[in-house]
Amino acid sequence: MLSDARPALRLAGDYHREVAGAIARVWENVFDWEHLPALHADDFRAVDLLDQGRWGWRVQLVTQPYDEGRIQILEMRADRAAGAYVATTLSGPGAGTEVRTLLKPLAKSRTAVTVEFHVPEHRPERLARIGERYLEIYQRLWDQDEAMIVGRERATRARRRRRPSAQPKSLGSMASVRARLPLVVSFGGERFRIIDLDGELFAHAAVCPHWLGPLDATPVVEGCIRCPWHGYAFEVRTGRSADGRGLALAPAPKVVVRDGKVLLTR
Repeated sequence: MLSDARPALRLAGDYHREVAGAIARVWENVFDWEHLPALHADDFRAVDLLDQGRWGWRVQLVTQPYDEGRIQILEMRADRAAGAYVATTLSGPGAGTEVRTLLKPLAKSRTAVTVEFHVPEHRPERLARIGERYLEIYQRLWDQDEAMIVGRERATRARRRRRPSAQPKSLGSMASVRARLPLVVSFGGERFRIIDLDGELFAHAAVCPHWLGPLDATPVVEGCIRCPWHGYAFEVRTGRSADGRGLALAPAPKVVVRDGKVLLTR
């Protein structure tokens, strides 16, 4: 598939790497259009789905830095049997560009990635500059994608191994707990973060219910947290969805003070 670019296009450059993830996880990432403006916030501002299916997806994508002229229609078409997919810019900046990618499993948790950048440009000096820019962008994008792939696999394994317990858990004295805030702990087989919100201690789930994204370091803004992988937002006090997408955090334990000790309890 990499050699099938349209004749009007020229190869501006290519990119090679090994990803620390099984090819099934990499394909999961390829079909996941929703992560673009959250995980890759430096490069994309917003995304709206236009169409999707087993063939791939088509989205309206706003790139960074934002202005009204940086809106693209981007389409990804996959050939899973061949281990390849093509992302084509249908309109907007870079219209006509094809980014062609080949995936090859190397081991249980290793996948080889080969990417070619085919662009509607024939001038050698321009091709070189475009190629350098694509290499810079794709190094960053795949670094971020790989971190999510590895994190999702790690979180999935941890969830399989969990042994729930509902016993109250002591965190120590109020002074010692406040000195360690924000504090991430395990309780009832789940991970929770203890934070101070307007002078009161609250616990919230440290794992996003969508793709098990990490919520243990995300900032609290106006009483809400947002997953860095897909941007799902939640109210800290209640765990309810704060963005209308309907997902809720795992029920959090109560933070209580008993005999001078801070406890987590159901």
